[in-house]
Amino acid sequence: MDLDPSIKLVWSINEKCLPNFLTPRNCPRVCYHIGVNTSEVDKRTYFSSKSSSHVVVIERNWFDVMQNTTLYLYEFNTTHFTLIDENAGYYISEQKQNPIKKIVISNPSKELSRRNVELLLVDNLWDISDEIQQTSLNWSMCRMGFAQQRDSFSEKRR
Repeated sequence: MDLDPSIKLVWSINEKCLPNFLTPRNCPRVCYHIGVNTSEVDKRTYFSSKSSSHVVVIERNWFDVMQNTTLYLYEFNTTHFTLIDENAGYYISEQKQNPIKKIVISNPSKELSRRNVELLLVDNLWDISDEIQQTSLNWSMCRMGFAQQRDSFSEKRR
């Protein structure tokens, strides 16, 4: 997707992919959810509950930050938005938007739980990042530049 950087855009995300963004802004994360082509083996392997269809994986050292973060969600009228990435749930609008609703989330991990999204804590995201890309799941990696580096993790394991 090539977007013209000179055009100002309002970005939005659909409800299905919203859990990918219920973390602190720079929190690195691996997110995945069940899609139409997800295999039964991947469902059994990557979900601890049959009632859950979405997982957000963060590094353990981000959990306290997450617990102390307040998020603000803004809902927009969908009329002037265009879908640009179905898997990621991204929509854009070239028109100025005014929110029709503001939602305050004072406990993001509790909100994920309320939405039946599994939150997994790991020491390092790189293994799950590499692994999940080889599955039939719909996945997204966000803010990986802030993740612990592979080398520093490998050194700690020795």
